[in-house]
Amino acid sequence: MSEERPGKAPETQRPLRAPGGGIAEPRLSRIEMIAAGLSVLWLALVAVFYMVVPGSGDSGGVLSTVMVLIGIFLPVAMIWMAAVTARTAREMRAEAASLKASVESMRAAWVNQQTMRAGQTVERKLDEIAAATRQAETTIATFASRRDGTTVQPSADRKAALAAPKPADPVEDQPTLALGTPAEELRAPISVADFVRALNFPDNAEDKEGFRALRRALEDRSTAKLIRAAQDVLNLLAQDGIYMDDLKPDRARPELWRRFAQGERGREIAALGGIRDRSSLALSAGRMRQDTVFRDAAHHFLRQFDKTFTEFEKNASDQNVADLAETRTARAFMLLGRVTGTFD
Repeated sequence: MSEERPGKAPETQRPLRAPGGGIAEPRLSRIEMIAAGLSVLWLALVAVFYMVVPGSGDSGGVLSTVMVLIGIFLPVAMIWMAAVTARTAREMRAEAASLKASVESMRAAWVNQQTMRAGQTVERKLDEIAAATRQAETTIATFASRRDGTTVQPSADRKAALAAPKPADPVEDQPTLALGTPAEELRAPISVADFVRALNFPDNAEDKEGFRALRRALEDRSTAKLIRAAQDVLNLLAQDGIYMDDLKPDRARPELWRRFAQGERGREIAALGGIRDRSSLALSAGRMRQDTVFRDAAHHFLRQFDKTFTEFEKNASDQNVADLAETRTARAFMLLGRVTGTFD
């Protein structure tokens, strides 16, 4: 007895395969057997008819003979025509089922392939997102960090830019530590050099020192108010094509700036309004009259500059005051001060 491998069907149980790969039909199908049986039965009935019925075998002529033959073999032909039609329909159903199975197999293979590609794409996207996130975190950390230790400043500019504020009102809502110390007092005050550089704003995207000083200034509450107010008016002026770099103001002596900080106003300090550009003055005056948003922003900026410069003047040297007068913020103050009549 021959041994059979597990999972392998005996040779007698294997279906016949057609050359095209499908299941081959047996030589005589059930339909053909039925047709053959019906044909034999019909011929037997005809033979019995001619033997039993008297005179049925007499020939009445050629036409009669033809009609008899047609009557005998026409049913047989119809039986085999029906058999061929049935077999053809069966083969077509089998081919359709085979084609459907092939299509489903191809579709399943395509879906599996697309699923694998989608999975690989998702993994690649997740890796890219993770890499981008790490890069963004590194950039933010680099942007947020300050290398104050690597920046060497002259000793005269290391002092605080603004005078120490008066004790805050107890009823004012400010965050305090557990021991009652304001959080702002634990932060080192902004230096004069950083204060002046911040008021001039960074020159371009590569101005690292300008951005560093601007971040330091925004950490100081008083300076941050002036920085934001100046930024607002500079953006509004830029809408009319007025840029501080295009203005060339007349320089005023530091003594005049100190007199302004000490509260003096009017024609005595008119030299502070050194902007002579008529086009910029006219555009600013017209917008001051027509645009309420611009007018409110300008008055808010002037108040913040007045308040902050008063504190700055107490700790600043004449050279510090002169440097401040060259900043973009100071030029905006000169322009809007003349438009609003501060120096009249």
